[in-house]
Amino acid sequence: MGIRLLKIAMAKIVAGLALFYALQNMMNLDAAYGAFTYVMSMTDVSVYGNSFGPAITSPTLVWLAVILIVGAEFLAGILAAHGAWDMWKARKGSDAEFAASKTRAILGAGVGVVVWFGFFGVVGGAYFQMWQTELGSSSLSGAFQYAVTCAVALIYLSMKDE
Repeated sequence: MGIRLLKIAMAKIVAGLALFYALQNMMNLDAAYGAFTYVMSMTDVSVYGNSFGPAITSPTLVWLAVILIVGAEFLAGILAAHGAWDMWKARKGSDAEFAASKTRAILGAGVGVVVWFGFFGVVGGAYFQMWQTELGSSSLSGAFQYAVTCAVALIYLSMKDE
């Protein structure tokens, strides 16, 4: 029972992380848009000043990126929270029932990895070179921490319950 409760707690941690960041972004939508505009325009990128692809300056494309990120954060949080609830309901069930109940929590953690490692690490860090600016570097560093949290949760939740 102890391992099951720890896995439920881990799903709740992922849910809280994703939902809190999604809500913080919603409460600061103009600031989020400004940060995305700055990063996607590749302003102040000078260390590796040449890029194989273009900067993005279209307000529509920037808003689409903001909506994609915030939407994916909400999705990760909702999936993980729903998964935690499913796991809670199945905590006294059979091994097969509990294993099946982890599906949404695993998906939530996986979406979190996609958001913070894929979108921020790969697209933001590698394509938009956000590591070259103070704002971008801070965002990238935070995203790495959240990606690792979600990845650890993903691995732990995916493990067989013994």
